[in-house]
Amino acid sequence: MLRSALLALVFLASALFAKEDPVSWTVSPESNRQSVAPGSKAYLRLDAKIEPGWHLYSPTTPPGGPIITKIVVTPNPALSAVRLYRPEPVRKLDPNFNIDTETYTGTARFLIEADTSASATGAVPLETTARYQACSDTKCLPPVKKVVQTSLTFTSGAPSEPFEIPAGYKVVPEASAASAPSSPESSAALATPTPSSKSTMPKAGDEATLPFMLTAFAFGLAALFTPCVFPMIPITVSFFIGQDTSGAKRGALAQAFVFCFGIVVLFTALGLLVTAIAGPFGVVQLGSSPWVNGFISLVFFVFGLSLLGAFELTLPSGLLTRLNTASQAGGYVGTLLMGLTFSLTSFACIGPIVGPLLIASVQSKGPQPVLGMVSFAAGLAAPFFLLALFPSYLKRLPRSGGWMARVKIVLGFVVLAVMFKYLSNIDQVLQTHWLTRERFLAAWIVLFTLPGLYLLGLLPMEGIKRDERLSVTRALIASAFLIFAVSLVPGLFNARLGDLDAFVPEVSASSLPSGVTANANATLKNDLPGALAAAREQNKLVLVNFTGYACTNCHWMKANMFPRPEIQAALKDMVIVDLFTDGTDAESEKNQQLEDSRFGTASIPFYAILDPDQHVIATFPELTRNPQQFLSFLRSKPAQNLSMVR
Repeated sequence: MLRSALLALVFLASALFAKEDPVSWTVSPESNRQSVAPGSKAYLRLDAKIEPGWHLYSPTTPPGGPIITKIVVTPNPALSAVRLYRPEPVRKLDPNFNIDTETYTGTARFLIEADTSASATGAVPLETTARYQACSDTKCLPPVKKVVQTSLTFTSGAPSEPFEIPAGYKVVPEASAASAPSSPESSAALATPTPSSKSTMPKAGDEATLPFMLTAFAFGLAALFTPCVFPMIPITVSFFIGQDTSGAKRGALAQAFVFCFGIVVLFTALGLLVTAIAGPFGVVQLGSSPWVNGFISLVFFVFGLSLLGAFELTLPSGLLTRLNTASQAGGYVGTLLMGLTFSLTSFACIGPIVGPLLIASVQSKGPQPVLGMVSFAAGLAAPFFLLALFPSYLKRLPRSGGWMARVKIVLGFVVLAVMFKYLSNIDQVLQTHWLTRERFLAAWIVLFTLPGLYLLGLLPMEGIKRDERLSVTRALIASAFLIFAVSLVPGLFNARLGDLDAFVPEVSASSLPSGVTANANATLKNDLPGALAAAREQNKLVLVNFTGYACTNCHWMKANMFPRPEIQAALKDMVIVDLFTDGTDAESEKNQQLEDSRFGTASIPFYAILDPDQHVIATFPELTRNPQQFLSFLRSKPAQNLSMVR
């Protein structure tokens, strides 16, 4: 049974992570042209087979809408020049973008015409990359990149009869199938930086994942001390230690493992569900969606009031009764169901911990929602397994008492404070400017002062009696809350708050004194053409900052990296433009499409240095806390002498 459950989880993960792709590609030499004479023209046919109900967009679809199909032949010494011919598309109004687009359905055959080298001999492998977006009438999938391979055989005696391009086919301009850019103008059309441009790419993904997993594991351990979980420890451990299993201790360990596995299954399934719903590109939009943030704010508000004692949250009694009855059946199945029941019954307390963890993972990228939930569940379940190994340590655990009620009250205030972060996301994305920096910090100061006063006995609530002696531990924790609240006060007067600026709304220009700006270098907003024009006029480079209204990492960079003197000095030689990608307006959608089509990513923050002709000088993804690394990126030089005044 345990093995079957493991296999089922693996298959579920595989199914959810599998990327939907209704298009398959094949490439082969044109019929009757398996052999090519060196120095002649070679013709390849690239076939796209599209499933019913889906369509592709032509390489010549007008800009401002979907991501078009781009086909690139990998540079090869046997090919000196490459041209792409596309078939006649169907032009009509697209309901997804509300503009006229050019599409293909069923099967689309592209033709690749290549001038071959006179010195080419033998069988030469060729590689072609197609990057495209598939859409139906109701939805569009994230862009996909497919690599297909074939080969050409060069024979000196092969016939070289002329080949006639079929009627309706037209050459695709801007060398979209070029084997190599032949000029600076053609390189500007590429979706990624040219080989001559430098790319400062810190390996942030791996470096960020491990600390995130360790943090999630620590959250799982912290959840153990919530009022819904801690009292269950002795009862739960005694349950599977007392099971009638052969092998005594070994049987108890197996029961403990199955119980822990039930906890891991529930939270991992939650992470898989979030990943499946969000998709590879949807994670950024999900983390900044006003609807999602509004729902989370409401949930946290309910959780907070419940923890403060306004009412009690309970799951439907019928569901818990059925699960509890099933768990009493004994054996591994009963223990597995008990693990699931334990997770559900404790959700009223650990939900406020799981919520921020899931959203933090969603605002990242890749499989972090799943990895975060696995780590959290492992942290929550690990003590149960260890206590099954060493049951004598049960006697050393602190007894449940008044401190459990105190944890619940304090956690209620913290949850309400976290709620304001998600309300702030809504305010920033919608640009309503209602929850300003000053109001946000005022709310935090009050909500972090109240638990300090409560722990000192100055706020009469459940868990602390009026004449109860103040312990040293309670005094120190209360002091920590009050110190944190007081440290927020300078932020009310536009002072920097260090790492906290990532979570706090930015300083508004209207709140600054006359003549004072938040940044020494002026920044344009959502105006790349204007930035390019200014850069051309001033002989400067352009720093493109793909950012977000609700992006905490973006806020951290703007508040802590950009104001540094050495960074400001480097930025004087640049025109800075912020392109927001997470808003609800058309500009955000346009900026997101630009980032994806030009750089093949949807992550924020993402920085790119361009010259006035839009040649990519260097790129830099994600957050960095290393000023020298970011400064090195800002000092990247153009590959050619562009007559810049530096």
